[in-house]
Amino acid sequence: MPLRVVSTSGSSGMSVGAEASNMLRDTQAESRSVLASRNHRRHSHFMHQAFILGAGLGTRLRPLTDRLPKPLVPLFHQPIAAWTINACAKLGIRRFAINTHHLPEAWDDFATHSVGNEITFFHEPILLETGGGLRNISEWVGDSPLLVHNGDIFSTMPLDALLAAHKASGLPVTLALRSQGTAAHIALDASGSRVIDIHKKLGRAAGTHVFSGIYCVNPEFIRQIPANEKISVIPFFLEIAKQNQLGAITLDEGVWLDLGDRESYLRAHRELELAPRVHPDALIEPGATIIDSVVGPGAMVESGAVVRDSVVWPNAKIVRGADLTRCIVCSGDPVAGIHSDADL
Repeated sequence: MPLRVVSTSGSSGMSVGAEASNMLRDTQAESRSVLASRNHRRHSHFMHQAFILGAGLGTRLRPLTDRLPKPLVPLFHQPIAAWTINACAKLGIRRFAINTHHLPEAWDDFATHSVGNEITFFHEPILLETGGGLRNISEWVGDSPLLVHNGDIFSTMPLDALLAAHKASGLPVTLALRSQGTAAHIALDASGSRVIDIHKKLGRAAGTHVFSGIYCVNPEFIRQIPANEKISVIPFFLEIAKQNQLGAITLDEGVWLDLGDRESYLRAHRELELAPRVHPDALIEPGATIIDSVVGPGAMVESGAVVRDSVVWPNAKIVRGADLTRCIVCSGDPVAGIHSDADL
């Protein structure tokens, strides 16, 4: 059963980082093809709900995830989950389920600031993994299709094309794939629209594509997963792949980043330009040096401090004389001294 439901009214987006949201919308618009835009108008009513996987422990991002669940870790001044919800809202999706486990109370403020959306939280005292977590929301899903989105993914891919492909195929599941990336593990048939193997588990073919962590699913598939079990969704993908029923679409347009580890998190802030790097509500004293870094709202960098290729979370404080390189500052305690490749 859901932990709680939060409904808010008003315009779309988050109350924090509105400018960042606008810039994300611009980026998505630029990356979307004319066909995808038409598909959005045609198919936006088809999908009205999404499931964000938020229950993972985020072990690869510790100690950042000792403070926040991974989807709430800030990316350009907004939680990763806020970017996901904003992207879904552009597709007409306003109804969200989020599963929680680690630090569930941290989601309270996020829900309060999610404007115009209905968010239902499903707390998992014991982690149910990707399959069990999906089955756990089956009653909430009802009889409508669902968009599923990993909580640590940032994407500007044209997801309206995914929705259109899923509707047109009539298949129980359609995966969004990338043709480029490390650790290719998805094998496709000659048409490129059916998955025939995952991680060579069926012995059919080696992988050529990467699963994005985003897919569409019909409720009938969800109900095939055993209830109240800790289980991955992959074995169920493989079962329908055997029957040539696992759909796929390759979406190489736009940005796709897995933010599940420290290096990818820093790289995202280095390579993307989603919002002003220094938030207007940050205090940068005269004489402070900020180089290729992102500084969040309420943060303070004192005169004489140097911050290079780093991410400074909201309300952090960098004191006079500090010298930081490739650091992530997430603590509320003042940071002093010389640090490199450190989480502070």
